[in-house]
Amino acid sequence: MHGLLTTLGRGFKERIGWKRLGIAASLLIVAFAISTMVRTLKGVDTGVILTALTEIPPAHIALAALCVIGAFCTLTFYDFFALRTIGKRHVPYRTAALASFTSYTIGHNIGATVFTGGAIRFRIYSDHGLSAIDVAKICFLSGLTFWLGNLFVLGIGMAWHPEAATAMDLLPPSVNRLIAIGCLAGIAAYFVWLVTGKERRQLGQNGWKVVLPSARLTLLQVVIGVVDLGFCALAMYLLMPASPGIDFVSLAVVFILATLLGFASHAPGSIGVFDAAMLVALPQFVPEQLLATLVVFRILYFLIPFGISISIMGFRELWLSVIQPWQERRRLVELREACAASDAVRQPVKRQARG
Repeated sequence: MHGLLTTLGRGFKERIGWKRLGIAASLLIVAFAISTMVRTLKGVDTGVILTALTEIPPAHIALAALCVIGAFCTLTFYDFFALRTIGKRHVPYRTAALASFTSYTIGHNIGATVFTGGAIRFRIYSDHGLSAIDVAKICFLSGLTFWLGNLFVLGIGMAWHPEAATAMDLLPPSVNRLIAIGCLAGIAAYFVWLVTGKERRQLGQNGWKVVLPSARLTLLQVVIGVVDLGFCALAMYLLMPASPGIDFVSLAVVFILATLLGFASHAPGSIGVFDAAMLVALPQFVPEQLLATLVVFRILYFLIPFGISISIMGFRELWLSVIQPWQERRRLVELREACAASDAVRQPVKRQARG
């Protein structure tokens, strides 16, 4: 039996591989999202969507914007926590905040977050002496914070309201509750594994090792992830139509599942995938009203932060590549001119002394 499993595993790696499987899964998710969006948008009245946009209370939009700001402020602690975990204490919080915010917003909007986000992080952290391996560790620990928060909130939410996920995954509520218990049990087992180690647990080999946070610090990781997701879900909740009503926990479950599907698709900004998942999971709402909510959420959570990040990185590159070198050249020119003027003054003095 062991030999058969080993042979199958070797054949899987040689003929298929995890990379091809991931690409196939992403394409499948995107194809499903496109077909769902096309089917859902048939007969949708654009005029009704525009009317629904005007019906969202401005106060709710303002509060949702504050929640989005809170989410991105919390997001900055993903990198700051990771930096402190790998011992890079010389990197200040402002640098961690810049790297976390820009890498997430640009990477998630462009797509292929692992590569684009990692490249932006390296561009910023390399100025502080961090290597590519250090950046890889930061990406890993930030991802761990994200997944711990997601699994914890999803576990609590699906255990409390398993019916909320049924419309999306088409599984019976009892099965969804078992999945929720499995998520929470997995987190509990991870904590036990951390606590029972004689020293800090490590992952990796062949020169690449990352020391995992202790159980106490992992609890802080979970809190960071939960607060981030809580702000995002609350922003969506504030923008939802008043009728029919939906409780916050049910919406949070749907929101997290839609977000995870969007991440799995690697589509730029999860466009189409996230929206289709929300439309499928919330059939009780009028499609036009729900689309209006999704449009406002996209503007607040995707488009505006993306524009800010592009502006920040553009100005940073302009400063580092153009303005700063120009200032250095100008300083050197002024220094040479000052030295030349000083030499010109000294020469007559020397001649008078000789005379």
